[in-house]
Amino acid sequence: MRVQGEKSESRGEQVEAAEREAAKQRLLAQAEAERVPVEDTTRAVPDRRWRRDR
Repeated sequence: MRVQGEKSESRGEQVEAAEREAAKQRLLAQAEAERVPVEDTTRAVPDRRWRRDR
């Protein structure tokens, strides 16, 4: 009797693990799609606000 309960619980755990893995893959794919190359984040953007008198 107990083996049956463990088996169904194991199946539920397998489903949860598969769902977690799928969610992880979706997050990784989204992060990769939104990733900004390092070159773009370190490029200096001139701040010309102090030159308004020109």
